[in-house]
Amino acid sequence: MKRSELKEYLDEKFEQYNNRQFIETDPIQLVHRFERKEDIEIVGLLISTIAWGKREMIIKSGERMLSIMGDKPYEFIMNYSANALPDFVHRTFNAQDLDFFFRALQSIYQRLGSLEAAFSSHDEFPGVQGRIVSFRNEVLKTEHEKRSEKHLSDPSRGSAAKRLNMYLRWMVRNDNSGVDFGIWKSIPTSELMIPLDVHTARVARDLKLLKLKQNDWKALEEIMSVFRKFDPNDPGKYDFSLFGIGAFEGKT
Repeated sequence: MKRSELKEYLDEKFEQYNNRQFIETDPIQLVHRFERKEDIEIVGLLISTIAWGKREMIIKSGERMLSIMGDKPYEFIMNYSANALPDFVHRTFNAQDLDFFFRALQSIYQRLGSLEAAFSSHDEFPGVQGRIVSFRNEVLKTEHEKRSEKHLSDPSRGSAAKRLNMYLRWMVRNDNSGVDFGIWKSIPTSELMIPLDVHTARVARDLKLLKLKQNDWKALEEIMSVFRKFDPNDPGKYDFSLFGIGAFEGKT
C-alpha cells in the first residue's frame, strides 16, 4: 500500500471509530461521568493506570475505584487519610498501590495546584517523553514502596508508556467528537504519542508502519514519524485507527 493510500485508509478508520459509540465499550466511559476538571483528570489517571487486560475487567475495577472515592474524586483525594487503606485489587495493582496513588495525587494538588502542572517539560528529554518523566518524578516524591514504581512507566529507560500516553490523549485532544476531553491547554496536540501495546504494534507491523521488533519507545517513535507526516498537528488521532482495526475488526 502506498503511503498516500495508507493515509487515506487510516483517516477513514479514524472517522469510523472516533465517535461516542466508542465510549460504550471503553473504560473512558467511567471518566465521562464527571464534569469538573479535577474529577476528570483524577479518574482518568486512575483508570488509565489499571488499563491492561480485558476492557470489561478494567471497567469493573474502575467502578470499584469510583465506589471507594464515593463518586467525588477530587473531594476524596483532598481529604484522604493514609490510614484509610482501601480494599482493592486489579491484577498486580493492589490496595497498597492505590493508597500510594491517592497520597501522591493529594501531594501534587497541594504542591502544584493541578495535575496538569505535573506534566511540565523536562530539560533532558523532548516533548511528551519529558513530560511523562517529569510527572513520574513528581509522583515518586511521595513516600512509597518500591513495588509501586512498576505502575509508573519510565520512557527515559525505553518504555513506550502506553497507559500514560493514553491518559494524555484523553486530557489533551479535543476535536468535538465527544471521546477525548481536551481540558489541558498547556500541552500541544502535536506532541501526543499513541498508546503502543502488543495489539496496536501488531497492526502497525501489518501495515508496514513498524519494522523494529520491540514494542518500546523507539518503536513508538518509528510509528509516530509517519503519523506526524500524515497530520503534524494531531498525529495521536491515529490511535483510534490502529486500535479500531485491531479491537473491532479482529486483525490482532
